[in-house]
This record gives sequence, structure tokens and C-alpha cells, in this order.
Amino acid sequence: MTARQLRVLLDGTPLLGDRTGVGRYTASLSEELASMSELDTRAVAFTLRGWRKLRSVLPHGARARGMPVSARLLRACWLRSAFPPVELFAGPADVVHGTNFVLPGTARAAGVLTIHDLAFLDAPHELPPSDRNLPELVRTGARRADVICTPTAAVADAVAERLGVDRGKVVVTPLGVDPAWFTGRPPNPVLRARLGLPAGYLLFVGASGPRKGLEWLTRVHAATPDLPPLVFAGPGPHGNGERTLRTGYLSDVDLRSVVAGATALVLPSRDEGFGLPVLEAMACDVPVVCSDIPALREVTGGHAELVPYGDDAALAEALRAAVHEPHAASASAARRAHAAGFTWRHCAEKTVEAYRTAVAARH
Repeated sequence: MTARQLRVLLDGTPLLGDRTGVGRYTASLSEELASMSELDTRAVAFTLRGWRKLRSVLPHGARARGMPVSARLLRACWLRSAFPPVELFAGPADVVHGTNFVLPGTARAAGVLTIHDLAFLDAPHELPPSDRNLPELVRTGARRADVICTPTAAVADAVAERLGVDRGKVVVTPLGVDPAWFTGRPPNPVLRARLGLPAGYLLFVGASGPRKGLEWLTRVHAATPDLPPLVFAGPGPHGNGERTLRTGYLSDVDLRSVVAGATALVLPSRDEGFGLPVLEAMACDVPVVCSDIPALREVTGGHAELVPYGDDAALAEALRAAVHEPHAASASAARRAHAAGFTWRHCAEKTVEAYRTAVAARH
């Protein structure tokens, strides 16, 4: 290791299994970090049995480490103290980055924690049993962290206010749009037939969950028969309706095609930390309708139809407007240019700045 390199150890557990928002963030960030000569990047998986799979999903240049302890036991320990420190299993590090709400215990390393949203505080009853301690874990990690990363200023402000931390130690590291989205093409006949896609369709992308507003969307869609069919792409049970289709989890390649072929993308969430699908749809030149909440207002930058959450009439009107939107060249260019302003390289550079700030705070 050269004198200039920072030894970075990040939580790679979200890379295992089907990747939704946090998994895609961790994958894209780790790929950029691994390409930076100033860093020595390693990833650790907090799982008793599956960590060896991490070796096969990390980008070239990043190394895998595991902790032979169950995630449940580690979390129980880290609620009380920083023991066991992650360096005990993964080796010395200058920075440990908790990419998924939980900051691992550290011995000497500076701590950086990414908090993607505060949905776990707003609706703790919606958390799965395995995450029942998440609110306390995040509060503990936020206090211990030298720097906290959030995807939007909206989340940064909320973290400072609701978790009682200094706003000065919270930095915004906006997510990015993979360049492949700008060349997305509608589904070919083979993919369209395999998924059963109609000629025109409204699209929701993401994992299901109460905060995603899918009951609201399904209710409004069912009551508005002149709208195209509604397609749900992502893992988990989604809304049911006569004119709805569920594709399940899609590969990145198939997802880009499905998004590019949509009449409009809809993200009716009650709460979001960033809302990456709206930018990916813009990169494909697809109109976007989403709820008017702080993070989505910030990320869409005036290039989407914003609807007050829970307003049935407004959502129906916005969906109709998106379906019948004249495809003006100026609107298309503005959408795509806005999406192009978000890159994973920029996310990584802002994250490295956070690492250096965290290390400096320890000296």
C-alpha cells in the first residue's frame, strides 16, 4: 500500500441476493471505488454462511472478507458497544463504511454511515422481525459515525433533526445513473412475449412495501379505465387489479428495456430517500409521475409531474396527462440532460471526500 492510499472497508452484504435500491447503490459505488488508485478497497459481508459469494460479485480490484458470526448476533453486540470491531476479522482499515443503515463496530478506523431514508422511524411497525432493532441501531451508528452520507439534502436535513446529530457531519452523496440507461430501447418481441407486456403500459419499478403507495396507485388505476395497463417490476407482492401485470425481479438488461418501453413511470411513494427509478426513466426519455415529497421534488428537479400523496383525482389527472403528453423535443432533451447530471463517479468522489473528512476527524 502506498502512502497515499486509504484503506477502505465497506459493507458488501447488500451485494448478495437480488439487488434493489441499496444493493444497486453498493454495487455501483464499490465499482467506482475499486477503480480509484488512491484507495485500497475491501468489502465485508455480515452473514454466517453466504459471505464467500461476495468474491464472485465484487468488481475487479476489490477484495472480499467475511465475519464468521451471524448478522443478528453482531447487531445485538453493536447495540451495546463497538465490540467486536470489524477489523478483528477483516484486517486494519482507515475507514469502515456502513452502506446499509448499520455502522459496524470499529477499533481504530473512522466510521462512515450511509442512511438512505428515515422510513424505519416513520413506520417501525412495517419493519420485518429481523429489523426490529433497526431504529436503535441507526441512532447508535449515527452517534458513533464520524461522517454520515445521505442521498439527498432532504434526508440530510431530516437525519440531523430527527436523529439529533450535527448537520455539519452529514454530507450529500447523490446516486448516479448508469450510462447504459441513455441507450435503453423498448422490449423486443421476444422479451415482450416472455413477460406478456401490452403495447402500452404504465410502470412501477421497485420492491413492494407499504411506503411505496401501491394501494393508492392500484385504486386510482382501477377507477380510471382509459389508462393503459399497469405493470409492476420488482420483487415482492404488488397490487392486484384487472389490468395489472407483475414481472417479478428483472435483470438489469431486461429492466432497462421494460422502462424504455413504458408510456410513463409512476413512483407514488409515501416516503423515499432518493427515487433512482425516476432518473433512470428520464434517461430513457420516459415521462415520470411521482408523489410530491421532499426527496422526489429534489431529485426530479422540475422534470416530473408531482402529485400530493393520497390525492386520487390529482394522480388520475397526472397519469392521463403523461399518457397523452406530446413528445416535445425540448422536454425530452431537458429530461435526459437532467438525468445525465447524476453519475456514480460523482457519488464516489463525494464519498471519498467523506472518507477523508472522517479520517481527519480522528486526528
